[in-house]
Amino acid sequence: MHGQKRVMVTGGTGFLGSFLCERLLREGNDVLCVDNYYTGSRDNVLHLLDDPRFEILRHDITFPLYVEVDEIYNLACPASPVHYQFDPVQTVKTNVHGAINMLGLAKRTKAKIFQASTSEVYGDPAVHPQPEEYRGSVNPIGPRACYDEGKRCAETLFFDYHRQYGVEIRVARIFNTYGPRMQTNDGRVVSNFIVQALRNEPITIFGNGTQTRSFCYVDDLIDGFIRLMGAPAGVTGPINLGNPGEFQVRELAEMVVEMTGSKSGIVFKDLPIDDPTQRKPDISRATQQLGWQPKVNLREGLERTIAYFEWKLSGGVRNRLSAKSSQEAYPHLASANVELAAPEAIR
Repeated sequence: MHGQKRVMVTGGTGFLGSFLCERLLREGNDVLCVDNYYTGSRDNVLHLLDDPRFEILRHDITFPLYVEVDEIYNLACPASPVHYQFDPVQTVKTNVHGAINMLGLAKRTKAKIFQASTSEVYGDPAVHPQPEEYRGSVNPIGPRACYDEGKRCAETLFFDYHRQYGVEIRVARIFNTYGPRMQTNDGRVVSNFIVQALRNEPITIFGNGTQTRSFCYVDDLIDGFIRLMGAPAGVTGPINLGNPGEFQVRELAEMVVEMTGSKSGIVFKDLPIDDPTQRKPDISRATQQLGWQPKVNLREGLERTIAYFEWKLSGGVRNRLSAKSSQEAYPHLASANVELAAPEAIR
């Protein structure tokens, strides 16, 4: 259905945003991709530029934006510690000023608006697994607070705009997500381990490796986004979106070394301040209200992600402007049984 809705995605050239733009286009929407390229990359959406329903705009959401839209997905914010701690004041501004500006736009246009929140709102949790009712254990003055508290404040703003002005909101709390198009230098555990393994460099584990994480493949997460945005008006969230499969960080490192055939050993360094020791989503609410559950297991998702980084580190073709689909833009993924352009690929 051509032009079904005009949908804006902030942070649209990023890891998650680019996959979301593809999914929205496949469903017949007009998509406005907004990004300031702080951590996003135009390369991620080059293959979409020939689509007449796709538009890209360089803009920083800490400044107001005046456009006409039906729905807004607010994904704009650096999400890895390396990037959000580089300029913590700007991170807070993106979360808080950006939320105010996007909510103001939603209020004016009567658009439905989605907030990409985070499991970091739970801090270093004293409750395991983490349900949405848990209020968290966050250090408000630590080095991670610019992101953790910024996202918590953004949630406050979303619910206040909903209560005070009747803005229709959706809030998702995203747990660790991985997949193709992650950056090689983003400091996230999956990309770090894969890049180090492919380079036969020591795998760096912070802490003793017994801390746990839950890893959700990007296709599953985007499906959760779409389901939440399409849910009845009373389903505002917050709703946890993540894979409840729980792994020790050392298990992940050993799996990556085995799957890549790497000669890398493992080295241990001190755990960063306020780094959570365990993280696992309670997804009961998502299952009940959205009918959503992740389907891609860790080994399958890692196979696809490793294929991407092998291609990227080998100097994969940079200019994908002539590609008509994700499959053409990322042909190396065919060997990993990935059909990124096919509707069934995002489950």
